[in-house]
Amino acid sequence: MTAAGSATRPVIEVRDLTMAYGDVAVLRGVDLDIHRGEVFALLGPNGAGKTTTVEILEGFRRRSAGEVRVLGVDPERGDDAWRGRIGLVLQSWRDHRRWRVAELLTHFAVYYPDPRDPAELLALVGLTEQAARQVDRLSGGQRRRLDVALGIVGRPELLFLDEPTTGFDPEARREFHVLVERLARDEGVTVLLTTHDLAEAERLADRIAMLVAGRIRACGTPAELARRAAAQAEVRWTDGDGTRRRERTEDPSRLVWELHQDADGPIAGLEVRRPTLEDTYLHMVNHEDGEERAA
Repeated sequence: MTAAGSATRPVIEVRDLTMAYGDVAVLRGVDLDIHRGEVFALLGPNGAGKTTTVEILEGFRRRSAGEVRVLGVDPERGDDAWRGRIGLVLQSWRDHRRWRVAELLTHFAVYYPDPRDPAELLALVGLTEQAARQVDRLSGGQRRRLDVALGIVGRPELLFLDEPTTGFDPEARREFHVLVERLARDEGVTVLLTTHDLAEAERLADRIAMLVAGRIRACGTPAELARRAAAQAEVRWTDGDGTRRRERTEDPSRLVWELHQDADGPIAGLEVRRPTLEDTYLHMVNHEDGEERAA
């Protein structure tokens, strides 16, 4: 995957994005930069504002305030040429059930100036054997692959993936991850991913933003977010009399060094559990819940 740093203008630029429905504030000053070739994951609990944010970026919803640029264009003013540079894989889409797979891709391809070859695309998403099958006869995982194929048939510069692997079995999920990595690495496609699967975000994303109660609470690489977690690392070991010990610390390296200094030999059962992305996520969500209860 491509590193986030780039000298070029970000593909997505968001400054002080605000969205309210009446007196209810959904987004409260969101700032984001997403760079070309980057896989960027947007995480957050239900009701955090993820769907609203993505719909604004896609041009489907008007914002209350703030500045937004997607591929250099305000989405509210995006024309057909701009939309042709964007691919969408929605969370749930069940149209075109009576079309056959290859026919549907061929039909969609004619709307783009430089579409992918449908046969090549079927091979890319692993649907070659289902080319003549009717869409409503596909399995859930196969239908999701077709959704991805429809999203990238026009060779988009920017791809929105909304809960893309819902219903996938583990093998299909691995294959999909390889496809996303290939699009970003080999073709420079920028990917904005929304998911509830923390392992998926950690596997795919160059950077992750955590959206909680309409605000970005943290943004960085998975490793950076884990290091910033309020949860401390936990060191576990078995002491000389066979008692299992554990201690939480912000400096596990120093604790391990001290244990070695005090030990007569190897330390039995020594392990260090560092904060994970899940620890970070839960801390952000629980911290926000605590603030709301205290308010």
